[in-house]
Amino acid sequence: MKLLIFGCGRTGAALARQMAKRGHEVTMIEQDSRALDRLGEGFGVKTVIGDGLNEDVLERAGISEADAFITTTRGDNTNLMAAQIAQKRYNVAKVCAKVNDPQRAAEYKKLGVMCITPNLLTAGMMRNWLLDEAYGPIDEFNDLDEEGAI
Repeated sequence: MKLLIFGCGRTGAALARQMAKRGHEVTMIEQDSRALDRLGEGFGVKTVIGDGLNEDVLERAGISEADAFITTTRGDNTNLMAAQIAQKRYNVAKVCAKVNDPQRAAEYKKLGVMCITPNLLTAGMMRNWLLDEAYGPIDEFNDLDEEGAI
């Protein structure tokens, strides 16, 4: 799989290492070259310095040949915009955005953007651990509770 990741924070770097270790072709897009230190040595992750919202940067990273695009920056707006560019402009088959705001994630999921909401995922997994319940599919954790409040 040819995977592009935008954002070399802890989440993006961990995913890049995991996927590269499994033999996938991974390219990391990051604006701050110092953040690339999180990748470590020996994983063979290609890096492109620049803004993942910029089409020239995306094309330099190989988005036209990408099988998947993941965006893990700190900014929900940035992640959602980048995901939509990958999905709509470049027709990348698998696109996912890390989105911290559960209500915003719910709206973008309606538009076809796969959103992972870390706080909901973590809370749901902790709940299942506390109750000795099996871990279910991601959507079990990734949705707002019945009241819709967070």
